[in-house]
Amino acid sequence: MKTGAAITGLGMTAGCLGTQGTGDGESEYSVTMEPVGTVEFDSVPETWLPYTGDYADMGVALGRADGLVGIGLQSRYATHYYDELPGVSVEPDDLTELWDDGTGQEVFYELEADVHLIDPNFMINRLGWSREEVDEIADNVAPFVGNTVFSASYEWHDYPRYTLYEAFEKVAEVFQERERYEAFERLHDDVLADVQSRLPDERPEVAVLVPASAEPDAFYPYHIEDDTQSKHWADLQVDGALAANGVGDAQATSGTIDYETLLEIDPDVIAIRQQGETTESDFERGIVSFMRDHDVASELRAVRNDRVVYGGMTYQGPIIHLFQLERAAQGIYPDEFGGEELFDRQAVGDIVTGE
Repeated sequence: MKTGAAITGLGMTAGCLGTQGTGDGESEYSVTMEPVGTVEFDSVPETWLPYTGDYADMGVALGRADGLVGIGLQSRYATHYYDELPGVSVEPDDLTELWDDGTGQEVFYELEADVHLIDPNFMINRLGWSREEVDEIADNVAPFVGNTVFSASYEWHDYPRYTLYEAFEKVAEVFQERERYEAFERLHDDVLADVQSRLPDERPEVAVLVPASAEPDAFYPYHIEDDTQSKHWADLQVDGALAANGVGDAQATSGTIDYETLLEIDPDVIAIRQQGETTESDFERGIVSFMRDHDVASELRAVRNDRVVYGGMTYQGPIIHLFQLERAAQGIYPDEFGGEELFDRQAVGDIVTGE
């Protein structure tokens, strides 16, 4: 395997159990993606291992759900959205969870995946692995192919970062699923064009927050940036209230902000990000009602104007993004989008299942 400048020592050729090759009749092919560089495959991977839900969602979108063997944290992978898609399902309890007060090498040996859809620098900088540990798994189990695309706030990410669909295209190359990728790209572009053609002229300032507790007095702040966790907000062309007012992103600072700081900013909309399935009624009974009854939170303009909305989950691939874009549009622009379904569930299911 040829390597990029950011990662060295990961050299190997992936020996996988598939039979599908490139369009020229040869089974061997290669995929080039930063930070690893070029990875050569003998055949198409059958089993695969992501760490984050964005890459898991990409593989499922490409019809590869049967080969998915694990995930970093089950609770942060939004598999509940698949329940709305005909013929598509992933049972998170069937996936080996990689995080158990840390993530060691043993689980990678146990799962023996044909490819790891993980940025090796994520393993080093977020999970505390050494370069030697990454090299060992790449040499003895299977290569890493991935780029940390969900956040633009990590200082260690000093190499090119891909957009959601740029990363998705690379995963499609890994699985030799160009047609499914292009079908998703067309559907995405059509949905986005329709949504953006209906956006009002005035766009709100949005503060994206993650509660620090169930009944929060503090929140982790997140910037709306050029990363995949922000894609649904960027697609709706809203302004980020936190960065504009000098509040640091939690993924860079690990810091929190309280209601007094929020009151100084007083954003038009507060978007609360929560992991796991969250219904509108659960969200209303939990976060929204608590903020309405809070002495300081109740003074926020977004609370007074009923502009506290569900912010989605952190990790989104092409399927999860469509659902989160729809819910965000409904929350921010209820007069325009209301309870309307903004994309065809059957069409998505048909792409995934190959119908």
